[in-house]
Amino acid sequence: MRLKGKSAIVTGAGSGFGAGIARKFAAEGARVMVADINEAAARDVAAGIGGLAFRANVASGAEVRAMVEAAGAALGRIDILVNNAGVTHLPAPLEEVTEADFDRVFAVNCKAVYLTARAVVPMMKAQGAGAILNVASTAGLSPRPRLNWYNASKGWMITATKAMAVELAPAGIRVNAICPVAGETPLLKSFMGEDTPEMRAKFLATIPIGRFSTPEDMGNAACFLCSDEASMITGVALEVDGGRCI
Repeated sequence: MRLKGKSAIVTGAGSGFGAGIARKFAAEGARVMVADINEAAARDVAAGIGGLAFRANVASGAEVRAMVEAAGAALGRIDILVNNAGVTHLPAPLEEVTEADFDRVFAVNCKAVYLTARAVVPMMKAQGAGAILNVASTAGLSPRPRLNWYNASKGWMITATKAMAVELAPAGIRVNAICPVAGETPLLKSFMGEDTPEMRAKFLATIPIGRFSTPEDMGNAACFLCSDEASMITGVALEVDGGRCI
């Protein structure tokens, strides 16, 4: 029960890594708001963990404010924020990615971190404590070809994590990131371009431990970094990648 008594918002928690993080947090005693743009998916996950479902587009300032206000009203306080919601563009030469796809990737992967911080940080400062976790990617550390702007968005997130950490540390707020390798999530097919045995084998060949990451892997890492056990850890980008970045 490492998170007993704590309240958390997890974005993009209707599926994939976000769902794994939400489930782990609840199992460790946290009260969790399951936020997702897919309301039905959020409700399904929330129902399974006794959490609170909320539909939100994290690229919208108004919807993020509404999400945080609802969480504050329902949970009383916000101890943990996990910025997990993310999107990618399909694999393509960098000059062929459309402006619309570029804007969508940076709105969800980058702007959302700013919007949630703007809404949550004042509450955490008033409490004198808080933990923010950004779900980045190995793509931000060791980029793959043909995912250029997705790679760049995750590199941005890692830099934002470190900048936030150094600024917010005096206020008692820790900010960290986890960097998953490709995992069994709805985004896997988009990363690969096509989900075939050959393409999976190609991706797996780059992961020394020999498997894709799982939502449970991310839940375990997130739980540690957001718990009091990690009270001396801030500004890290933890590779949860089976050795991919070695």
